[in-house]
Amino acid sequence: MTTMVRPTGITLNKTNHYLEITWSDNHVCKYPLSELREACPCVECRGGHQNMGREHEPDNLLKLIPKRSYAMSLIDMVGNYAIQPTWDDGHHTGIYTWDYLRRLCPEDKQ
Repeated sequence: MTTMVRPTGITLNKTNHYLEITWSDNHVCKYPLSELREACPCVECRGGHQNMGREHEPDNLLKLIPKRSYAMSLIDMVGNYAIQPTWDDGHHTGIYTWDYLRRLCPEDKQ
């Protein structure tokens, strides 16, 4: 995927626990919240700077085993390139870029 594909709609479904993104190419991705939280790209969740970068990204979001059930309480936009969720465990430092989210799309990994 290229970074030219951008979200045209972002919906947080708190009842069914997923984040849905509609992309500019009309592709729709539904991200289970608990798995998305486990895929947090921040340095704290990755275990240090040595574990940052594409080579350390999950291959398949749906194969991540959540430590517990997570909820997202807030989503902030970061410029025109990412979102920064606040999770119910208080974590809020992960910045999920459009490119990262598109590569994590569960529908593309099944």
